[in-house]
Amino acid sequence: MNYTVEYVELENGKKPFEEFVLSLAIHERAKVFETINYFMELKNQNLPIKENLSKHLEDGIFELRTAFAKKIARSVYFYQKGARIIVTHGFIKKTQKTPRKEIERAKELRMFYTSKGHK
Repeated sequence: MNYTVEYVELENGKKPFEEFVLSLAIHERAKVFETINYFMELKNQNLPIKENLSKHLEDGIFELRTAFAKKIARSVYFYQKGARIIVTHGFIKKTQKTPRKEIERAKELRMFYTSKGHK
């Protein structure tokens, strides 16, 4: 099975993950995409994914972790049929626990994505 990655795009054309990535410094952007590429390589080779890279949060919502020198970026995603990984948005984690509002935002973006005919 070959996994692909897609990004949520809202009706107004905004892309929450793209907005997050553009808020980062260039070297941080590169590292986020390096993490996504590494994750996809592991998935496509059916290799185990360690929890320090990706973790299930709740209700089919996952986070992909990218560590920088003094902060950690989280890219939030879910799975769709056809081996598709859908990235909803990203944020910089400031606390030990993932903020409830970020999980709820991911669920809302998933609901929007699936309501637009992406199943």
